[in-house]
Amino acid sequence: MTNKTHEADVSFIKALAELLRDNDLTELQVKRDYGEDDSLNVRVSRQITVAPAAPVQAVAAAAPVAAAPVAAAPAAAAAPAAAEDPASHPGAVTSPMVGTVYTQPEPGAATFIKVGDQVAEGDTLLIVEAMKTMNQIPAPKAGTVKRILVEDGAAVEFGSPLVIIE
Repeated sequence: MTNKTHEADVSFIKALAELLRDNDLTELQVKRDYGEDDSLNVRVSRQITVAPAAPVQAVAAAAPVAAAPVAAAPAAAAAPAAAEDPASHPGAVTSPMVGTVYTQPEPGAATFIKVGDQVAEGDTLLIVEAMKTMNQIPAPKAGTVKRILVEDGAAVEFGSPLVIIE
């Protein structure tokens, strides 16, 4: 590989990183073929961490003692909201990949599950399409479907809660 190709590859990777940042994406993967036995495979990814609850709690904790009864009400209201977070629920089934969720095997067919349905371990709950591949999401345990957290055709990220089974 010549130095000129190396510089072009570095510029290409920087452009991909800018594209990732400017479009608020989490991952890009590209294969660039130069010839029969020469190619460049690039995967650029980033992890976005969001923690809005921590600053709110810190503000409530920093309130003066005289305002404690007033500050206690918002803190008490925030506690149930945190407990309601579907991702932290012990029965949450999360997406193993980035993709599009489908709640039925094909358009016009009945949905795989409904709220209140009993499911056995291994039953198909949903399908997540990733890169033109339909991936069945199995129930990790037997139980009752309490909540379906995604709509048909919705985009999901890795780790997004899909269903709650109890």
